[in-house]
Amino acid sequence: MSLRALSPLEARVLGVLVEKQHTVADSYPLSLNALVLGCNQKTARDPVINATEGEVLVALDALKTLSLVVEVSGSRVSRYEHNMKRVLGVPDQSMAILTLLMLRGPQTAAELRANTERLHRFADISSVEGFLDELAAREPVLVVKLPRAPGAREQRWAQLLCGPVDMAAMAVQAGADDFVAAGEIAALKAEQARMSAELADLRALVVRIAGELGIDAA
Repeated sequence: MSLRALSPLEARVLGVLVEKQHTVADSYPLSLNALVLGCNQKTARDPVINATEGEVLVALDALKTLSLVVEVSGSRVSRYEHNMKRVLGVPDQSMAILTLLMLRGPQTAAELRANTERLHRFADISSVEGFLDELAAREPVLVVKLPRAPGAREQRWAQLLCGPVDMAAMAVQAGADDFVAAGEIAALKAEQARMSAELADLRALVVRIAGELGIDAA
């Protein structure tokens, strides 16, 4: 199997076709409209995108030339189904893993086990890791284990159907995440200080009013 690197939208379209085959079997193969809606979902997608019908159609045409997608005839509305398993030569378990990595981006083995529940139910995390290791050891390599991010307990995996992972960009993203977290902590501390100052002012006001009324504020 030798494929060129997929574009992010091509990978999204392919992932949606595999996902919907399992989750909305009655509507599969999918129409162009259903595919666009699946690509632009606000949930279970990373990143969230806003692809047009024209853009999805271009991606479909490209995937058809790679035999990864087949257009189904016999209906007034064109419908599409994937051919991923046959082209890549992978089992259902591996296809479920690749699909989630295409739809949601890099994930840990534990996250993959939880998120693939509707596509394939893995017995435990070690079984997920076993299929990840197989995908990483085959030729061409289809997944890669990313360096551990700062503060992370587990390493994440990424798919390579879209080409090599930009490790420098991943490091920058991890750094940005750390910066946001530090900023949130600083904001919380500032809010705590503000509330403490307000409380002190209120206490002083109560003491003053109590004094004017001849009441013991203690």
